[in-house]
Amino acid sequence: MMKKILTLSLASVAMLSLSACNSSNDDETITPPGQPAAVADATLKFVHASSDAPDVNIRFGANAVSGLAYAQSSANFNVTPDTYQVAVDAILPGNSTATVIGPLGVTLAEATNYTVFAVGSVANETLEPLVVTSDVAPLAAGNIRVQVVHAASAAPTVDVHVTAPTDALTAPLATLDYKDFTAPVDVPAGNYRVRITLPGQSTVVFDSGTLELAAGTDLVVAAINNRLSGASPVSLLAVAPDGSFFDVADANTTSSVRVVHNVSDAPAVDVIVNDSIELVSALSFPDFTDYVGVAPDTYNVKVAAAADNSVVVIDADLTLDAGAFYSVLAVGSLQNDTIEPLVLADMPRRVATEAQVRIVHGSTLAGPVDIYVTATNDISAATPAFAAVPFKADTGYVSLAEGTYFVTVTPAGSKTAAIGPLSLDLEANKIYTAVARDGVGLTGNVGLILLDDFN
Repeated sequence: MMKKILTLSLASVAMLSLSACNSSNDDETITPPGQPAAVADATLKFVHASSDAPDVNIRFGANAVSGLAYAQSSANFNVTPDTYQVAVDAILPGNSTATVIGPLGVTLAEATNYTVFAVGSVANETLEPLVVTSDVAPLAAGNIRVQVVHAASAAPTVDVHVTAPTDALTAPLATLDYKDFTAPVDVPAGNYRVRITLPGQSTVVFDSGTLELAAGTDLVVAAINNRLSGASPVSLLAVAPDGSFFDVADANTTSSVRVVHNVSDAPAVDVIVNDSIELVSALSFPDFTDYVGVAPDTYNVKVAAAADNSVVVIDADLTLDAGAFYSVLAVGSLQNDTIEPLVLADMPRRVATEAQVRIVHGSTLAGPVDIYVTATNDISAATPAFAAVPFKADTGYVSLAEGTYFVTVTPAGSKTAAIGPLSLDLEANKIYTAVARDGVGLTGNVGLILLDDFN
């Protein structure tokens, strides 16, 4: 199979044509004298495949794509063959933007599909476009079409194996360096399995499991840096001709869970899963665990006193989705018999242009609170960044420019600090989670449990 690399420079785009197995150029069209030949449109879509880049806006000609996030594709555009000015703008904290690619003159040929990937790393200053092309060609009845792209900047050269689900590994479909791609391949519809290994090796680093591909399926499938729970360095992003897309996760993708002891008047606890697995042992307030990878499933979770497991303070069923990250906080009060789990969906992907901050209200004593995030420790004239936040709520992840900030938590409507002002030095490419907590022994000495890159 023929593979081509297209390099997009700041000066121009050099387009090399791909010779597909089922080129549609066999039929000659005869144009009557005096009539111009019909011009077939080009198609164009954009894929965000830079794992440490923020959301982006894309400008090309009179068209625009807004807020394209990592592992997403834009809609497909049918455009007249021509040269277009293309620019990619990173969305920065405060909704300001900075042009990170282009503007570039991109020439689109007729009857050609273009999928433009933003690849590389912002932190490593290797962000660039990768242009993947194919002919506009009909798909025979009963067939599927797949084109494979290596867009994972953190992965080395790989062998890509596409087989029947139960077949052993043999010769790879392709060996791809980063930024390589194959020509489109047409094969009969059916069940397939994609496995990725290092060149010439049999150890599988990605395994799709069985993929049921119906007739008419037409996909550009890109290996991208994995943002899902599990050991594989990559996942697959499948993009259809209309720009719709979906993840293909590794068959061994896990869920990742960490546990936070946020009950200030409770002793050390054990966390017991399905009455048989001790997931956490002797966790004390206000400590927390590292992430633990578990198989996606629904589990019965009991939180019991470490000294006597017959004393159970939480007994709940917890559903963990494949690829997801969770923080499970024990919150409430033992003496008030209000202990319960608080499950938060975490987002571990760091963005090179911003710090991401999340504040969780976990104090039973504080009531609704106002949260200030300011440049100085004076909040007298400031407006809360988050107003009247109730117990068990959180701010979500907030993007902030790198720098020093002061966080102050007050009772709602008050300027009297209950927590802070705390000076925080926040760095780009890091994530920070802070959980407001009661004082030890359910006292009013409230404070913060600092998670993620605070540690």
